[in-house]
Amino acid sequence: MSEARARLLRAATRLFYAEGLHAVGVDRVIAEAQVTRATLYRHFPSKDDLLVAYLTEVDESFRARVAEVRAAESSSARSIQEIGRTIASDIRTSGFRGCAFLNAAAEYPDPEHPVHRAVLAHRQWFLETMVDLFSGTGKIDPEPAARHFVMMRDGAMSAGCLTAPEPLCETFLRGVEGLLTFRSREAAGS
Repeated sequence: MSEARARLLRAATRLFYAEGLHAVGVDRVIAEAQVTRATLYRHFPSKDDLLVAYLTEVDESFRARVAEVRAAESSSARSIQEIGRTIASDIRTSGFRGCAFLNAAAEYPDPEHPVHRAVLAHRQWFLETMVDLFSGTGKIDPEPAARHFVMMRDGAMSAGCLTAPEPLCETFLRGVEGLLTFRSREAAGS
């Protein structure tokens, strides 16, 4: 990646996350990155391309963090717990403004728009990852458990910028523990 492209992505990531995708124009990104308009358009033919690149950067960063957790932990349950702690840690970060993907979906609701498709791709990967991890715990209901985890994460990420993070993170992490101990009705009946 060229230095100019890297500067553009750093500036775009900072601005889009802090201020919103529609609110930040390409002129602002150009000024922050200290590049020319021609340089921006050489790397990103349109603002939509820049937005998708921003979301791709966020996606790749989160995928790398999840891969590190999975490599470091001894079990699927411990990986799920650590992913939960990672999410809670993000919520506690100064300047936290919610989930970049949920924010982008709110600004680009058209399912055919490339930004929305990037959001859906990330969410599909995350759900599949959580299904795989819950499958590794021996649960007979890994897909509902994974969907529940993603739903709790969405709620925590949405509320995390609206209220004090500590009680919210504690509630989220207790929910994660509950998912790891919960068994479906079929298991309870057998």
